[in-house]
Amino acid sequence: MQAVLFGGTGLTGSCILDLLNNDPDFKSIIVVTRNIFTHSSNKISNKVIDFSDPAEIESCIKQDSIVFSCVGTTQAQVKGDKNKYRAIDFDITLNIANACEKLNAKKFLFVSSGGANSSSSNFYLKLKGEIEDAVLKTKQKSLFILKPSLLIGKRKNSRFIESIGQIIMPLFSIFLPDSIKAVKANTVAKCMLELSKSELSNLNIIENKEILSYR
Repeated sequence: MQAVLFGGTGLTGSCILDLLNNDPDFKSIIVVTRNIFTHSSNKISNKVIDFSDPAEIESCIKQDSIVFSCVGTTQAQVKGDKNKYRAIDFDITLNIANACEKLNAKKFLFVSSGGANSSSSNFYLKLKGEIEDAVLKTKQKSLFILKPSLLIGKRKNSRFIESIGQIIMPLFSIFLPDSIKAVKANTVAKCMLELSKSELSNLNIIENKEILSYR
């Protein structure tokens, strides 16, 4: 199988990349990035593109590719510019979904968020809900939307609130329902990998409780 990975240098994406590289079922992995990415594995190749150009996104995907997307940004990275935030999280994800539909990808898996709702008053959850709604309007052979709660793991660009949450939430996780328990990024990656090799088709929405079962 051939994997195409968008967002492979982030927290969850880097975990997926490691798993894909060690999985014999995947013979080649294309890591799509904005900047040059190097890796020692012969299975991994890098394609540098302009993510704002749908045609360049399309050039990364072939028929029957299994496509993973962990694309996302933070308020800090866009300096509070909500239009830039939307251009990254919403536009890029939707363009990847459109490319998967056009080029007949075998599966498309992407990371959203627990609590995502296009009617939410919270900017982040509203945006994630709008992304989900838009992607659901595309026609995919097999679509997986993963909705994790707070992600645990070491980020290159740490978020202050998440840093605090990553210390506190694990301590109280035993008292929390599985729907909102913090989840390790590597657990999300394991879930995505197993789903990518499953026989499931059509729409599959994976809530935090199911993701946690892959610990």
